[in-house]
Amino acid sequence: MEIKVARSLPGKSLEFDRVKVGGSAGVCRFWMAGCCKRSDCRFLHPEVPVPGVKKSWKNPNYHVPKTSQIGGIPRRQGPGFEVKSAKKPCDVTQIAQTSETKDVLKRQNKKQLCKYWVTGNCVYGDQCKNLHSWYYGDGFTMLAKLNGHTKAVTGIALPSGSDMLYSVSKDKSMRVWNCHTGQCGEVVNFDDECGSLMCEGPCIFVGLPSAIKAWNLECRAEVALNGPLVGQVYAMEVGNNMLFAATHEGNISVWRTCSSQVAATLKGHTAAVVSLVVGANRLYSGSMDKTIKMWDLETLKCLQTLHGHSEVVMSLLCWDSFLFSGSLDGQIKVWAATESGKLEVVHECDEGHGIIGFCGITDAEAKPILLCSCNDNSVRLYELPSFTERGRIYAKAEVRTLQIGTGGLFFTGDAMGQLTVWKLNENVSS
Repeated sequence: MEIKVARSLPGKSLEFDRVKVGGSAGVCRFWMAGCCKRSDCRFLHPEVPVPGVKKSWKNPNYHVPKTSQIGGIPRRQGPGFEVKSAKKPCDVTQIAQTSETKDVLKRQNKKQLCKYWVTGNCVYGDQCKNLHSWYYGDGFTMLAKLNGHTKAVTGIALPSGSDMLYSVSKDKSMRVWNCHTGQCGEVVNFDDECGSLMCEGPCIFVGLPSAIKAWNLECRAEVALNGPLVGQVYAMEVGNNMLFAATHEGNISVWRTCSSQVAATLKGHTAAVVSLVVGANRLYSGSMDKTIKMWDLETLKCLQTLHGHSEVVMSLLCWDSFLFSGSLDGQIKVWAATESGKLEVVHECDEGHGIIGFCGITDAEAKPILLCSCNDNSVRLYELPSFTERGRIYAKAEVRTLQIGTGGLFFTGDAMGQLTVWKLNENVSS
């Protein structure tokens, strides 16, 4: 099967500063908080329309192989960060308000989710000062809620060119959803909880306690990967014609793509490895031991151990020449390579809530968006490099997994088993 360097996205490069960047200059901060009542306010009150979105979530394109590389981190063809002074955010153009815009602005001005609305007991209706919606913000829309899993969703995959969406859960099942109808067409049951899911080309990999099962969707062949796996497989990645699997034991098992026998075991972490990402001849692993390790894909040797988080490193993302890390300590850290090839922190963002996971996507204007899931049952959408919030998604439980598709699609899966399909709008003014 074709092996691709780390997940990458089309887009344009960004400049990034070592200093935190605030919101857009000239925008009324009271309006942003939803409480400015001055009609003659001298600051900007941006109003953004939401164009109609086609209620379709088929996978229209095959993923394009990514080959560009920078240093030890993949050059994601989306937002690149250069360690220079940050670009100023684009000015917001004020436009005529439509009825759809009014609905969006109502959601934007109400950013605290109404807990009584969630339980169906709010008596204030439209007059409630809190949000009666599962999301707010401009530029994206909920397309569908897929019901079927009864426990936490632990993995989502949309294989290249497929019209089927795959999801796995702690309810010991994998569900196969039809992208045209939203119906579940097949359920594969396992003896144990599913810990992770990934796809590469036509192949699907499911991580289970002490085992990995793989399917080739083209020939419908099933393969069990043998190896010294101990405990749940929390994360998997593919790079340099190898499959990497991170386990509860703290080791990373390695298979060559032409063999079902383990080729090597990477040791070094002292607790469970829960996140992996591959890019430009490097593997990065995040662990419950609060560290990140950088491995050489040629020698399989550890090149550097990164210390910076005070809690579990839950998520890793390579984007442009930067490595993003997210931890339960509430910190997003952006790392960049020095002239010596070592990584150092160039930016930090304190979320105030533990980070569970994140992924990157670009909008219709090629602006980079970071999707960040936190343990307050929300997903924040940030425009990079300013980390200006574009919107927020709410759920009844923690969103345990995030995944992107083609054509602006992205997916969320929460701890209650809810799988939701979202789409960035095709035309956005921001």
